[in-house]
Amino acid sequence: MQFRFTSMLLLLSGFSFAQAPAFPAGGLQVKWEVVENGYQGKAQTLSTFTLINKTKQAFPASGWTFYYNFIRYVTPGETSPGIEAAHINGPLFTLRPKAGFKGIAPGDSLKVNIVSVAWVTGITDGPEGPYLVWDQQPAKGYALTDYVVVPSVTDKQLRRTTADRHPQTTAEEIYRRNALVSNVPLEQLPKIFPTPASYEEKPGAFVLDAATTIGYDPDFRQEAAYLAAVLGEALGKTVRLAEGSGQGRIRLEKTAAADAVAGAYQLQGNPDGYTISAANATGIFYGIQSLRSMLPAGKSASIRLPLVEVRDAPRFGFRSLMLDVARNFHPKQQVMKVLDLMALYKLNVLHLHMSDDEGWRVEIPGLPELTAVGGRRGHGVDELSALLPSYGSGPDVNNTTGSGFYTRADYIEILRYARQRHIKVIPEVEMPGHARAAIKSMDARHARLMKEGKAAEAAEYRLSDPEDKSEYRSVQEWKDNVMNVALPSTYKFLEKVVDELVAMHREAGAPLDIIHMGGDETPAGVWERSPACSTLIAREKLGDVNDLWYYFYDRVARIVNQRGLQLYGWEEAAMRKTRRDGRTVMIANPDFGNRNFQVDVWNNVMGEGMEDLTYRLANAGYKVVLSGVSNYYFDMAYVKDYNEPGFYWGGYVDVDKPFYFIPFDLYKNAKEDDQGNALPASTFTGKDRLTEYGRHNIVGIQAALWSETVKTAARQEYMLLPKLLGMAERAWAPDPAWAREKDEAAAARLYAEAWSSFASIVGKKELPRLATLNGGYQYRIPTAGAMVENGKVLANVQLPGMVVRYTVDGKEPTAKSPVYTAPVAAKGTVKLKVFDSAGRSGRTVAVQL
Repeated sequence: MQFRFTSMLLLLSGFSFAQAPAFPAGGLQVKWEVVENGYQGKAQTLSTFTLINKTKQAFPASGWTFYYNFIRYVTPGETSPGIEAAHINGPLFTLRPKAGFKGIAPGDSLKVNIVSVAWVTGITDGPEGPYLVWDQQPAKGYALTDYVVVPSVTDKQLRRTTADRHPQTTAEEIYRRNALVSNVPLEQLPKIFPTPASYEEKPGAFVLDAATTIGYDPDFRQEAAYLAAVLGEALGKTVRLAEGSGQGRIRLEKTAAADAVAGAYQLQGNPDGYTISAANATGIFYGIQSLRSMLPAGKSASIRLPLVEVRDAPRFGFRSLMLDVARNFHPKQQVMKVLDLMALYKLNVLHLHMSDDEGWRVEIPGLPELTAVGGRRGHGVDELSALLPSYGSGPDVNNTTGSGFYTRADYIEILRYARQRHIKVIPEVEMPGHARAAIKSMDARHARLMKEGKAAEAAEYRLSDPEDKSEYRSVQEWKDNVMNVALPSTYKFLEKVVDELVAMHREAGAPLDIIHMGGDETPAGVWERSPACSTLIAREKLGDVNDLWYYFYDRVARIVNQRGLQLYGWEEAAMRKTRRDGRTVMIANPDFGNRNFQVDVWNNVMGEGMEDLTYRLANAGYKVVLSGVSNYYFDMAYVKDYNEPGFYWGGYVDVDKPFYFIPFDLYKNAKEDDQGNALPASTFTGKDRLTEYGRHNIVGIQAALWSETVKTAARQEYMLLPKLLGMAERAWAPDPAWAREKDEAAAARLYAEAWSSFASIVGKKELPRLATLNGGYQYRIPTAGAMVENGKVLANVQLPGMVVRYTVDGKEPTAKSPVYTAPVAAKGTVKLKVFDSAGRSGRTVAVQL
């Protein structure tokens, strides 16, 4: 008995030892920094990880793997003596000790150099989410939470290559840009935003208080309740409703529907009240937003509304925000907060990017793995329960950015919330590329059902073929993210998903009439070594592997159209490869141009050669949504500043870029290339221009917020605002005079006036409103412009209504620091920071005197 007891203790102690990590993860500090961009004269970066042993025990010489995410591909091989770098998949990389590595002594450190492609010049470019995995516990990862990215400050760290002569936007450049903005007095600003088609101010005012009653046509009951809630919030008291035309001091009245433009309305005020009239509820809702635009920020028991007369209708019928919830998840309540923001500025489409390589975010009944596996990210020995970590989501599947999804009930609730705000939700199912979450989910389903002995059922929705030996790497470095288009199960999967989405929309009272079926960035090399694809090519008498794309999208179109839906996709879905002068070129695919196919055209990177793609596709008959990265990708950083979050592969997008975009002549006002340099006029020589036919195919404008660098609600709002206001103005307002003016000098003068008015509206009216609405939106506050002249510091701000505060003692400016009103004479460092009306501030700018 004693022997058996002792043996049991030994077994338990051995088990405990096997489960305990060889070194505490908290005892390892990790630092990373850029050494040099343009390393060895190439488009590559040398950077260094420093591993610091903070404990009194040695860090092991073997038995561990260091994992991390990085958006730049790292050259595999021995990076530092005894350390091997490797690529797992996508943005997941490793460092691992080789034979002969000595470990890290207590208190000592190890420097590991890595070489990555392109450059790293922004704060959100660096590696993320490092963690350790011990060989004895291969299924468990230990997060390294003591991790620091050392800021880049030197020229060789901040430039892209040695030829880069403009590595950062300076405070003086910002000052000179800001100097073009005139401070328009609040009383001279239009009372309604976005700019109405027809607007007239009248003398007098209407006093709004809790005694005000809202009268409404029975068809506008929902809109009346919405308005009552808005006014109740502004007044701090309940506002009464009275059904029936002619009732109340605020009246919602129905007009004849003959030739009414969708969303058109009239708003008429007099000292006795306001009337909003429209042919339909959508027009009434937009009239309510215009009335709301005149309300001051905050609460008041009595509000004096100016009197205006407005006749208004949207310029474009499709005014969209694409919100990516796949790369990083954003919860239901935050999506609803964004919907409120969209409603305020009369946007009417939420394009929900619900699936991608890194996540599937909407529950599909009958396919539980899509969210049980595809809706989670974390470390594991396989991907049968979660996807690989991406974008710093780390080893823990309970992380809130990599893991998360909307249940069927959640999605229906989002749809109903959007419908009440006259916003259409268009779900996007990415395919055939960017589909890794779906592929791995269906692989997990296959594995589960095969274990249960259900081989036929296991193959029913499979998206990958284990016999496919094709080799490729996507833009995001995935090696296995493309559906196999030769499998019948692929199309059955698509039918199942579309049918379930249609059912959810129907149940929500928001019938689906258009669906986005992806189509972008399918990498070279796919399907080339797939026996199933080779068989399909022979059977269907296709030319080569490239023709599989057109075969696939034709079948997708038929699936969608048979269900009464319009097909919608990214620009690549409308393109076709061909040969010209011995070179491979992409042209508008003539097969789909006459099939009511709508596309988002994103590739207008200035200076890269595709600036006219938007117009080429519209001229070819495609319904085009203007979604260009140069003006409307809101995940692009605001300015060329290391500390500014966001990507910059497509350029830098501040609030002026969506505002100054000219939809039907985008060349006229394009100002800079993707690196922030002045754009030569020759850039557009020989480019296609928009025809009259093509003009009728431009259906609207879309802003896009991809979420690789967006992990919190605060960051999401920072990247959206105030950029979204520029987009809302351009999508709703009539074609501005400065865009139509032929004389360049006159156009520049008109633009300066319009930009000053817009900037003043944003700074004095809209951002103060957003500071309190829905608990406050965390919009970006710009950095101060600053320059030295005659021994003094001059400062200014982009958005009138905000103030610059400064210090001369080396301390950070606070809300109690002096307000800048005149040039500052001081010795040493002058620190400047912009503050809004709520006391929030942007980043500090330091100027040396």
